[in-house]
Amino acid sequence: MKGIKSRKIRLVVNGHIHELEVGGRPGQIKPSHTLAHTLRETLGLTGTKVSCDHGACGCCTVLMDNQAVLSCMTLTVECDGKKITTIEGLKDPKTEGLDPLQQAFIDHTAFQCGFCTPGILMSAKALLYENPLPTEEDVKEALSGNFCRCISHYQVVRAVMSASEEVR
Repeated sequence: MKGIKSRKIRLVVNGHIHELEVGGRPGQIKPSHTLAHTLRETLGLTGTKVSCDHGACGCCTVLMDNQAVLSCMTLTVECDGKKITTIEGLKDPKTEGLDPLQQAFIDHTAFQCGFCTPGILMSAKALLYENPLPTEEDVKEALSGNFCRCISHYQVVRAVMSASEEVR
């Protein structure tokens, strides 16, 4: 990869600072690497799933500055200076235990095989950051980009509504 000038970018991933060198040499991230690739292959955070690799399924959803983004469609170099939260970082900051949203998914059996669950959880978390008291229609709209072939989305909607009720 001749002609690619190396530079560093800084990400805060799940509360940890990562300085990554961008370039074409071994140990560097390429300018073409997606955030999903960097999270999984460079940082070892394999909870973020890649399914369609075209932004259509939502499995790769993570939070960037508390907003849901499709990590398979986002270049890592676009994330310089951003705060990234993956499923591994979704925990109750006070207790270090499960986030109430995660517990609600368990309580309402809102997952089956679990492959798409991290993306759905992250989309739901972004909604709750933006709107802690969503309506059922708000939840359906926020999760409309997440696809699961295993379960009924009714359990997912109930789980998100249950988690939002904890703040009421």
